[in-house]
Amino acid sequence: MSDLYTTIAAIQPLDADAMAAAEARQGMLTKPPLALGRLEALSIQLAGITGNPLPSLARKAVAVMAGDHGVTAEGVSAFPSEVTPQMVYNFVAGGAAINVLARQADARVVVTDVGVAGGLDGLEGVRHCNVRPGTANMAAGPAMTREEALRAFQVGIDLVEELAADGLDILATGEMGIGNTTPSSAIIAALTGLPVARVTGRGTGITDDGLARKVAVIERALAVNAPDRDDPVDVMAKVGGLEIAAIAGAMLAAAAHRIPVVMDGFISGAAALTAARLCRAMADYILPSHLSVEVGHQVVFAELGLTPLFDLQMRLGEGTGAVFGMIIADSAARTLREMATFESAGVTGETVNA
Repeated sequence: MSDLYTTIAAIQPLDADAMAAAEARQGMLTKPPLALGRLEALSIQLAGITGNPLPSLARKAVAVMAGDHGVTAEGVSAFPSEVTPQMVYNFVAGGAAINVLARQADARVVVTDVGVAGGLDGLEGVRHCNVRPGTANMAAGPAMTREEALRAFQVGIDLVEELAADGLDILATGEMGIGNTTPSSAIIAALTGLPVARVTGRGTGITDDGLARKVAVIERALAVNAPDRDDPVDVMAKVGGLEIAAIAGAMLAAAAHRIPVVMDGFISGAAALTAARLCRAMADYILPSHLSVEVGHQVVFAELGLTPLFDLQMRLGEGTGAVFGMIIADSAARTLREMATFESAGVTGETVNA
């Protein structure tokens, strides 16, 4: 079993030979050069990630990490924390948006309790990996200990190791945790040094007064805890979330196994930024999906050097946007792998000086 640091050490650069072969094949397919736009670049990236010039993404999974947040005591969310376990039950029953969209994508939904405060005892269909029953109120002190943060990272690493052992071609990340846009904003502010107001949005739909209170709570949490910008584990422990750490661990483990990972919205973005600060090379293994309406998500894309694939004004989480990104990635891989070449189809290719 790999821990956080052995996982990071196992992450390698993208396979340049596989990418060159994929790019050469793109030039032979029955279409004008670059006619498939970003799908072509995405297919080449997938070749580099997997080390396969003809990547296949048949085996799909969505990792939904669940955890509660003590900072909800500060009134930063429009919904009570009791909704977290209630939604986990909904995931298991197959009734949530992520279940519907995952069925369309032919993806398996794997739900993990990393830090739900209660109400999941004995629930079948959930990976029970609870590190602690929710984080502490980060506005009054650290959200968790460093050891607890490392255990939460490990939950994500272990999940990917299990899935990879059974066969996994692509992973989407999702989450459930009332109040989790607050620690996500805190993580991004801490890692980038940007003003809290620049990376903080309305989450579940709070009012103007609620947004002002949320910004003030995050500013207080950063002042009280003084997270070390150069130590992403310290940032996660002091102002992060258990499910966010687990997503970051899963992303790192996916990269170590050469498995592409599709980033969902704002919370997954905070996890991705954390993972990339722990290992810059893993950013090349992240596939973007949608642009969340949360303002801090734009900052994540800029920091990671990524461009969203689409913007549907989504802000649900759960991995819903990432599943659409997974479908697009599968389309990119399929066109590279399954399209005929000019030679095999007997079609006349591009003429010189046309």
